[in-house]
This record gives sequence, structure tokens and C-alpha cells, in this order.
Amino acid sequence: MDILRFATAGSVDDGKSTLIGRLLYDTKTVFQDQMDAVERVSKDRGEEYVNLALLTDGLRAEREQGITIDVAYRYFATPTRKFIIADTPGHIQYTRNMVTGASTADLALILVDARKGLVEQSRRHAFLATLLQVPHLVLVVNKMDLVDYSQEVYERIHAEFTNFATKLRVRDLQVIPVSALQGDNVVTRSETMPWYDGPSLLHHLEHVHVASDRNLVDVRFPVQYVIRPMSEEYHDYRGYAGQVAGGVLKKGDEVMVLPSGFTSTIAAVEDADGPIDEAYAPMSITVRLSDEIDISRGDMICRPHNQPTVAQDIDAVVCWMDESAALQVGKKYAIKHTTRMARCAIRDVQYRLDVNTLHRDENHHSLTLNEIGRVRLRTTVPLMVDDYSRNRTTGGFVLIDEATNRTVAAGMILLP
Repeated sequence: MDILRFATAGSVDDGKSTLIGRLLYDTKTVFQDQMDAVERVSKDRGEEYVNLALLTDGLRAEREQGITIDVAYRYFATPTRKFIIADTPGHIQYTRNMVTGASTADLALILVDARKGLVEQSRRHAFLATLLQVPHLVLVVNKMDLVDYSQEVYERIHAEFTNFATKLRVRDLQVIPVSALQGDNVVTRSETMPWYDGPSLLHHLEHVHVASDRNLVDVRFPVQYVIRPMSEEYHDYRGYAGQVAGGVLKKGDEVMVLPSGFTSTIAAVEDADGPIDEAYAPMSITVRLSDEIDISRGDMICRPHNQPTVAQDIDAVVCWMDESAALQVGKKYAIKHTTRMARCAIRDVQYRLDVNTLHRDENHHSLTLNEIGRVRLRTTVPLMVDDYSRNRTTGGFVLIDEATNRTVAAGMILLP
């Protein structure tokens, strides 16, 4: 059974947490004691209905303010598919949380309030989802019960968002009208909107095709750990463990190891249960080679005629995440790219991006909390990279402040 990772985004009070609570409740994946606690808190707060948003808003500050602050991960499954939900905040000051939640998502749910229509934050979240190369986008027009399930309201929002999406690189877009509070079109099709002939939200999530989103062409296997058992039975065993970042690995394939450039063939591909025929992203495996080559953590196994770019001067779009200090040109940071650690210096900030207007401010040469911009950096050792649009794993990195050990930025590599 495959897994779909999806992130929710939207403006404040659009009903993201309520929608996820409804999904969990209607798919019967909520334990009775959780439901009893939610009913009790809802009653204590004087609410006339069971507030399903409390199933996801776990922080005390979130419950007191009625907003989502941190990224909340929830898990549920249907007979068709397993799901991992990242419930991300809508406030502009939590842009970094949205980036964190969407960076590994296969699909992004962008909620809009049917009464308000598209707002600035709806556009910002749609842009961030496409910037992070999330392959599938679902616009959820929520609170349809508060506009009398009006087809005219839905079609106006549908047309406005579709027009905006033409400016972005949206590969797949679905628009669904729902009422998270009443459950309309969330798990089952609603009779209150007979004019809508599309799928319910859960049906779309169960059947959206994500297998073809993975890069099965470019073999990329960052080595995470060298396995050398110290026992007589396995004294000749040497395996290279890690998570496949791209392509397909099979026994007998010719491969190259970077940065050394030595070539060999795959003697075996194994998972936790033993030898397997082939491996592909995002499987965690062990690879054994026919030749004894000096390989260590941070090296990359690829195809001889299909190699990543080996570079020290890198252009990237970064989201700045540090609230205590701004990005400084010339300052040195640690950089983590796949399994490789290095140090780098920011050479230049080429522009800051206004995510609301998509305007590039070329006179701005620093980035503060939640700001996004294009930078040029130089690393102390070569990195084996791909363009982020081609491979989100080998095209992504994080910057770390060595003094505090805080993650200060997430980056997406741009190749010429």
C-alpha cells in the first residue's frame, strides 16, 4: 500500500484543522478517548457543536487563540492508501513552518473561505507550493454551507484561482467545494451540491496518481552508512546503506561513485528482509558492489553516463528561518546536502522575492525571518547536486548556524 503525503495551507480561519478533524472522524481513525476529550473541551468552551479542529490543534496557545501555530503531523489510512498530513499554519509569520510541511509533500490542499474568496495568503501559499515543486494542488472551497451552497460563488472562486495558477507552474489542479463543519464532499459526495459532478476530497486523495512524480531516470543513491559486520560469518561483507533519492537500482547495473569517479557493478541490493530485485525512491536499502572501492558517508552512487552536477559555486532560492539573526553576505554556515556535510559562505543575495506580488527586489541584499530570495554560495567541498525541479532530494539543502546549531534556512538549488 503506497503513502500519500499532503500538506494543508490557507488563510487564518479557513478551517484547515476542522477539515483534517473531519477527515479523521469520518474515516473512523479517531480513538474514542480522543473524541470524548474533544467533546468535553468543546462543551467547556460553550461551543454548540463538537469542534473537530481540536483533534489537530494540540498546543495550548493554538487552542486558546483558535489558530494553528506549529506544523502538526497526523496519520490515517483507508483500504486504498496510507496518508501523512502536515497541517501547516496560515499566518504570514509562520511561512517557514509552511515551507517545512510542504517540502516533502506529494500534494498541497489550499483552503479558501467561500465567503471571502481568494485572499493574499491563498495566493502566497499556492506560490510556495509550486516553488517547492509540490506536484499536485487541490483548491478546497470551504464553508459552502455559509453561502447556501451557491454554485455561482464556487465558479467565481474557481475561475479566479485558475487564472492566477496560469502564472505559476501548476502541474495538476483540482477544485472541490466542501463544508468541513457539515462534512459535505469531504469523505462522501454531498447531495446539497448537485451541480458539482467531481469527486469528494477523500476520493481524490485516494486516487491521485503520484508514482509517476518520482524520478525513475536519474540514479541517485547518497551513502549514509558503511556496513561492516564484525563477525566470522560476514567478515567479507561490505554494504552501503542509505535511502534511494532517484532512479532504479538492480543487481548487475554498472554504477559510478562520486566524487572519486571509480566504477563498479552492483553485486546485490538488499532491504531489511534480505535481497530484492530492484530498489527505487524513497526505499531505504543496502547496496553491495563487485569491487572494493573506498566509499564513505556523503559519497554518491550514480550511473557513469548520468551523473549529478559536481559544484562548489551554487545558486539557490532560500527561505530564511532564523528569527534571531538575518542572512549575512560573507558569513559562513554549515550546509547539509543529502548525507554530506560541508561549510559554505554566502557570496551574494541577488534578489528578495515578494511572494505576494512575485516581484523581485534586486536592491535588497539581506533576508530576515520568513523572507525568500535567490542567493549564491560557495562550499568548502564539492557537492553532487541536481536542479531542484528535477530532484527534490539532491536539489535541496539546509543551512545551519555553527555557533547555535540552529537550522537557519532551507534552500532549493538552481542549475544554469
